Amino acid sequence: MEDKQGDNFEYQSVQVLNGIGPAVAEKLKRLEIYNIQDVLFHLPMRYEDRTRLTPIGSLQQGQQALIEGVVHHSEIKFTGRGRRSLLCHLSDDSGAIVLRFFHFNKSQQNNLSAGSSLRCFGEARRGASHLEMFHPEYQRLTRANESIEPRLTPVYPKTEGVHQTLLKKISEQVLNKINQGFLMDWLPASVQKKYIFPDLVSALCSVHRPHRNEDPVHLNQCSTKAQQRLLFEELLAHQLSLLQSRAEIQNNAAQALSLTKKDYAAFVQRLSFELTAAQKKVIKEILADIKAGQPMLRLVQGDVGSGKTVVAAVAALAVVKGGFQMALMAPTEILAEQHYVNFKNWFGKDSCVLLTGKDKGKKREQKLEALSSGDCPIIIGTHALFQAGVNFKNLALLVVDEQHRFGVHQRLALREKAYTDNHGVRIVPHQLIMTATPIPRSLAMTAYADLDYSVIDELPAGRKPVTTVVLSSARRNDVIQRIEKACEGGEQAYWVCTLVEESEVLQCQAAEVTAEQLTAELKKVSVGLVHGRMKAQEKQTIIRQFKNREIDLLVATTVIEVGVDVPNASLMVIENAERLGLAQLHQLRGRVGRGQKQSACVLMYQPPLSANGKQRMSILRATNDGFKVAEKDLELRGPGEVLGTRQTGLMQLRIADIVRDENWFDEVKVAAGLMMEQHPEAVQPLIRRWLGKADRFVNV
Repeated sequence: MEDKQGDNFEYQSVQVLNGIGPAVAEKLKRLEIYNIQDVLFHLPMRYEDRTRLTPIGSLQQGQQALIEGVVHHSEIKFTGRGRRSLLCHLSDDSGAIVLRFFHFNKSQQNNLSAGSSLRCFGEARRGASHLEMFHPEYQRLTRANESIEPRLTPVYPKTEGVHQTLLKKISEQVLNKINQGFLMDWLPASVQKKYIFPDLVSALCSVHRPHRNEDPVHLNQCSTKAQQRLLFEELLAHQLSLLQSRAEIQNNAAQALSLTKKDYAAFVQRLSFELTAAQKKVIKEILADIKAGQPMLRLVQGDVGSGKTVVAAVAALAVVKGGFQMALMAPTEILAEQHYVNFKNWFGKDSCVLLTGKDKGKKREQKLEALSSGDCPIIIGTHALFQAGVNFKNLALLVVDEQHRFGVHQRLALREKAYTDNHGVRIVPHQLIMTATPIPRSLAMTAYADLDYSVIDELPAGRKPVTTVVLSSARRNDVIQRIEKACEGGEQAYWVCTLVEESEVLQCQAAEVTAEQLTAELKKVSVGLVHGRMKAQEKQTIIRQFKNREIDLLVATTVIEVGVDVPNASLMVIENAERLGLAQLHQLRGRVGRGQKQSACVLMYQPPLSANGKQRMSILRATNDGFKVAEKDLELRGPGEVLGTRQTGLMQLRIADIVRDENWFDEVKVAAGLMMEQHPEAVQPLIRRWLGKADRFVNV
């Protein structure tokens, strides 16, 4: 490494390190490693103990260990399906083990010949007669290489072309330099003292090169003081990033909107249902937000069927009465159409425009003119609202439904549709984000730290919980008989088709085939079909017929996951349910149980069911509580998938874990407030250190 150090030491390119040329630097970018600091904060994901030899005779099944022995003999064995493997019989004074290699070449065969002394590291597994190690790391022993690792071995996240040896080599170079004092510690001294955290350099050295006396179990559980300090700092960086984003937005002006008691009472009176206490509470919070001259940033979550749309409609009423515009954005055309129907009923046809990707030519031009002139106060649409040429006159409120389904950049694009008022002030729209995917507290406190948070935790009166049944596909005929009986009794049902393939074409074909089969099997039942490749008009017609009870059984792909509201539908069958995640199954189940009748959801699976599949099915059978389902979903899938941000970099944590480290969240929140207030100069460097280039995704 060059001697060029000082204040910008940590921001120097990785190419100042020995052995890193442009080609290797390019590969390191895939791991978000651009500079010296990135090397330091590319932290090990687990540790291996190669500091002591374990006698072969004392190995336990499932144990990872370093062993030494002499090869007794090697042989090539063929399985019944013609697959070959190299078996190497290794023993020491205490016992014997088989090393099994499925991929090997001639040179490896020679290295593993009888009489060779080997040192191996791997996991002991139960074999036919002996314990076995599958593809262990090994080296032939000579006097020159007999020394054992002095420290525990870190295992880093890697990518193609970047191996562990390289990552250890570059981290070694950087650790040598930071020991000379070229690294700023941005965590306030008061925070370090409060939690008795080690200083940054000590923590990094300990995590990258743990002492041989450290307990590998504690390290792999991330419970050492050094790891706790680093994960605290990482959670703090995410929190600060989101708070900073919020502060930036709230530095803008927003339209102050108010609603008279008389207008509110008249609107509520026209509704065909009573508002719940939870809805009234959330409406009060929203109205207080939009009255201020600062942009509202509020997340409203409520389980399927809790009545989030009418809450948004009250906010829309304040916008319309003030002479401004609001946009409601939905992830699918079906959901956008559903919202359009509701808003037309509440505000009248002339007040609403539905804009989707299907609008073309003259029809589209007329709609765009209504938006840009301000003639239309309520605009409902899909991602088509982002497209160039879509301009609003005075957009005062943006409602985003099912927020996690939109790409971050799309949400940013719509926020840019601000307008300038008569005094030349840029007016940013209020943002109301709704989700029927209950978000666990741990995620809400981290991924949505920039948003105020409301929960509609009450279902409308009269709702009965849905009974969930799990059945093997071998009992398909029983399920069909159940549908026949329900439809004869005047009820309606859904049959949802799912496929492993991502291909929408294949999913739609499967739904078509299923609809044909069910039509043939259920002579007295009227069967309809809806899928993603149908024209919007066709879909609307089928769903309207289903609502009007002209169709008894609706066969569909997961396109009906959100947005189809038919209170008379009381039975849902989800085919191949094991192929869907918990949240999606819960969303689908929410399409029934919307009326007064007792409803049921049948999860039909293809045996054999995996352990994970069994777990998911039993969770859904045990509870209708979306928050409990969400907590389990987070445990099983992780935050990146739950939020739909796996591709964006948001929440891709280096050392912290949303579920495991929830106990730190309240403390992190306090520390973030302290830093914003007392140490503002440290905020940006800390964010940059942990989020690198990922902080560009926080403005969602």
